[in-house]
Order: sequence, then structure tokens, then C-alpha cells
Amino acid sequence: MARKPSLNLTEAELRLMDVLWDKGAATVTEVAEALPGDPLAYNTVLTTLRILEQKGYLRHTKSNEGRAFIYEPVVGRRQASTNAVRHLISRFFGNSPEKLVLNLLEDEEIDETELRRIRSLLAKGDRK
Repeated sequence: MARKPSLNLTEAELRLMDVLWDKGAATVTEVAEALPGDPLAYNTVLTTLRILEQKGYLRHTKSNEGRAFIYEPVVGRRQASTNAVRHLISRFFGNSPEKLVLNLLEDEEIDETELRRIRSLLAKGDRK
């Protein structure tokens, strides 16, 4: 039985979305050329863009200047990150944002400056 496609972004999908969020809209070739790091084949980029469209992250329109499709995001970077955090909370923290925050606060790798900033933001939230 085929696996249900995930609405979460894979690393490869996120790389392409980063390009499109920065550019606003682009053809397959423009996305491929703008990718940092190792280049991807045109067909790989096209296939991934189609998957992103099926997931609801993109839409495409016909270019006025040729045969190429123009892909543009329909989900913003902030909404995608919110979706990813919600998924993380449901999957690893029993739908408890509190458990996620406690996990972060107990992490020994967070430096003191970040911890103070987080605690300050939490304290401001308590006053509202």
C-alpha cells in the first residue's frame, strides 16, 4: 500500500522553497540555478516542485514569454515553520507546547544569552 504523502517539508523540498520564498516566483531552470550547494538535475527539481504543488505549497502558471511554467509559493515561510513546529509538538511532545519549551530550557547547549532572552519573552507573556 502506498504511503500517504506528508504535508511536512523534506530537506530537499525546503531547499527549493527557500529559493522560491526569496525570489517570489521562478521557473524550474531558475530554481535549479539558484540552489546553493550541489546542483540538482532539471528533472529532479521539476519532480520536487510538482510534489510541493500537490502538497499545496506552490502553484504554477504559464509564462507569457515561452513554454516554461512559473512556480510561486502559496504558503509563506512563517506558515511553513508554524506547521513544522506544530508537527514537532504533536509527534514528540504529546501535543504539549509546554513540554517543548521545557525541553528547550533544559538543553545544555543553549547559551546563557539565548536562555535569558527566552525567559524574558516568557515573562512578558505572563503579564498580558
